[in-house]
Amino acid sequence: MTKEFLPKDYNLPKSAGGSYTKFEEGITRLRILSAPLLGWVDWIEEEGKRKPLRYAYDKMPETPTDPEKPIKHFWAFKVWNYKTKEIQIWEITQSGIQGKIKTLVDSEDWGIPTEFDLDVSREGKGFSDTNYEVTPVPPKPLTNEIQSKEKAIKVDLDKLLAGLDPFAFEPTSEKDSEITAEEIGF
Repeated sequence: MTKEFLPKDYNLPKSAGGSYTKFEEGITRLRILSAPLLGWVDWIEEEGKRKPLRYAYDKMPETPTDPEKPIKHFWAFKVWNYKTKEIQIWEITQSGIQGKIKTLVDSEDWGIPTEFDLDVSREGKGFSDTNYEVTPVPPKPLTNEIQSKEKAIKVDLDKLLAGLDPFAFEPTSEKDSEITAEEIGF
């Protein structure tokens, strides 16, 4: 054994980001790949951890689990995160971000955000100190890498409403079970 416990040039790897979009300070570029799942999210404490309870848009509960924390309206999309190079779910509860995207959807110049990228900038730390800006990027076609991964990685947003993993995929045919590593981009 050498005197070094870790190599001299060792750095901790950055988190891969996971299945859900998380914003660090700065700009994150995303491409929305699906229509939104619209709904309501409440939170419960279970085994010492906060867990979301999601409801369909037309089934908003009358009272929150915790009267101090309101039930929030959410949008959930399947997205491509250019920074992490992953298919992820972007869940938006911030009305300011929702409003900016709705303005783009309603605009004759922009329209449906599956046709262009969005730069989402985050400034500040902490819950009340954080500000987000959403800026559209001129339209361009999806790259082959994005198209391949989108085809290979199945996401069922409706599973969020049942508290299930939207990335869990059960093959329904032989063809579904034949997805190769090349199709995923590995």
